[in-house]
Amino acid sequence: MSLLGGQRAWLLQRVTAVYAGVYLLGAVALLLVRPPADHGAWLALVAHPAVWLATALFVLVLLLHAWVGLRDVILDYLKPAWVRLTVLTLAAGVFLVMGFWALWILIDAVLR
Repeated sequence: MSLLGGQRAWLLQRVTAVYAGVYLLGAVALLLVRPPADHGAWLALVAHPAVWLATALFVLVLLLHAWVGLRDVILDYLKPAWVRLTVLTLAAGVFLVMGFWALWILIDAVLR
């Protein structure tokens, strides 16, 4: 079976949703069991390698999930090719900026 066309997007949407759900359940459980008391405790929590990696993957997964959903909506509802290309390019730029911004925040938490 080929993963061309909509099947790849469908599968990516499902895989990213599963990871996001597992991450959110784990994060809520961790914060209920050991809530950080102050800013230093938050930084220590985020700087832990396992939490840092899981959070970085969550940001990537969240951006991929949003991209697939938004791309499908744009391709379904915006008919002129130049409008599609313009909106897709703007959306990709916004997602890239948000991804680098989140990565910057995570790296800054480790370096403090």
